[in-house]
Amino acid sequence: MPITLILLAVPFSLGASIKADEPPDPTPAEAEAALHAAVTFFTEQVASHGAYVWRTSSDLADRRGEGVASPTMAWVQPPGTPSVGEALLDAYLDTDDPLLLDAALAAAHALCLGQMHSGGWYYSIEFDPAERPAFDYRDNPDRPAKPSRSRRMTTLDDDTTQASLRFLIRMDEALDFADPRIHDAARYGLDALIAAQHPNGAWYVWWESFPQPLSEDDYPILPASYPETWPREWPNTWQGRYVTNDDLMPDVIDTLLLAHRTYDDPRYLSAARRAGDFLILAQMPDPQPAWAQQYNVAMHPEWSRKFEPPAISGGESQGILQALMRLARASGDPKYLEPIPKALDYLRRSRLPDGRLARFYELRTNRPLYFTNDYRLTYSSDDMPTHYGFIVGSRLDRIASDYDRLRKAPDLRPAPPGPSSPILTPALSRSARDVIDALDDRGAWVDRSEKGAATIQSATFSRNLRVLSRFLAAAKDR
Repeated sequence: MPITLILLAVPFSLGASIKADEPPDPTPAEAEAALHAAVTFFTEQVASHGAYVWRTSSDLADRRGEGVASPTMAWVQPPGTPSVGEALLDAYLDTDDPLLLDAALAAAHALCLGQMHSGGWYYSIEFDPAERPAFDYRDNPDRPAKPSRSRRMTTLDDDTTQASLRFLIRMDEALDFADPRIHDAARYGLDALIAAQHPNGAWYVWWESFPQPLSEDDYPILPASYPETWPREWPNTWQGRYVTNDDLMPDVIDTLLLAHRTYDDPRYLSAARRAGDFLILAQMPDPQPAWAQQYNVAMHPEWSRKFEPPAISGGESQGILQALMRLARASGDPKYLEPIPKALDYLRRSRLPDGRLARFYELRTNRPLYFTNDYRLTYSSDDMPTHYGFIVGSRLDRIASDYDRLRKAPDLRPAPPGPSSPILTPALSRSARDVIDALDDRGAWVDRSEKGAATIQSATFSRNLRVLSRFLAAAKDR
């Protein structure tokens, strides 16, 4: 055989071998069976009263959220119950499978049992009938005389109340507003959220009773400014009042915009716009036209926790820019775009040598700030605690691209897109195959840590469930 023919035959043979070794694409029947097995195991073995925690040991003996959870507790704070509930609802909307609707409905009703008289949710829910009377839950027949703060508190920290409301709002719509428990919980929680808004449009991170109107005399509407000095050591108190930390403001704005789209109630868009007005006020003046994690009543950046100093945040500022664009689209008002160019320019100039951003930049000097393992403020990143993101990724290029498209759009409020179905791509088929193959004999997806600990993670369940439901929806429409 001529040499040229031999050379041509080799890649053909290799290609055929590689293709033969690839696992076959899953069938819809395989994906449906895996989905049913996973949901059945998760709802019957992992859930507590229809609700979820963050992770459970593979033997189901140890349950945890941000802290240890007893067998009668569930976690609200994402990726707990509302996150799992939304994944189940999304999967139902993809597949129209009643098993998924029943599971989503159970999660929604569990959240209703955890709603406080103060309007929202605390990090966890207790379902033990012997323990529940000590909590100020709305469904308690007799309110406790003196519940502790954690047993009556609504928190906006870590998207806890906001995520619960978004899930209940979506569930309410999916049920055509026919479930009175879910509808009432969603509207009551939204009423509390609006009542807790300060005159300048901001929120504090928690409250202990249903909010009463706040006076502008106590909370004047002021633009952000730099303090003359600020303490270099944590004062061991929470002195701020207006919070953007951990994307609190974007999460609240998204919740209000969803409520407005769903209920067509102008109060929700008005509250979202007031939140955007606060973000305009809260943008720091030059030389650092971005945002802090927390402000005091004078609108100076303020300490939060012992590792969160008064500073400009490279993390929260990016989320705020994206929230302002979403608000501009929803409201049709270009004023919410005005803070973006200066902030983008400043943040780009503030990138670290590797292209990332510091979580904290010193007021006025713009030097990156870090903490040592014993929580001393420093300019060095050599000895940082590992529990917190003191250096964050940059989304600035994507934010700038989104801003340019939005700025050039002839209409900030285009007609809402119609429903779209997933497309059956090779990548989706491969992902579905991987998810199916990873399921154990029980119907569990088990994650292993670097130390070998085997856990069942709610975040993994939610992610894999969406892969299977998107695959089924795409295969159905093929």
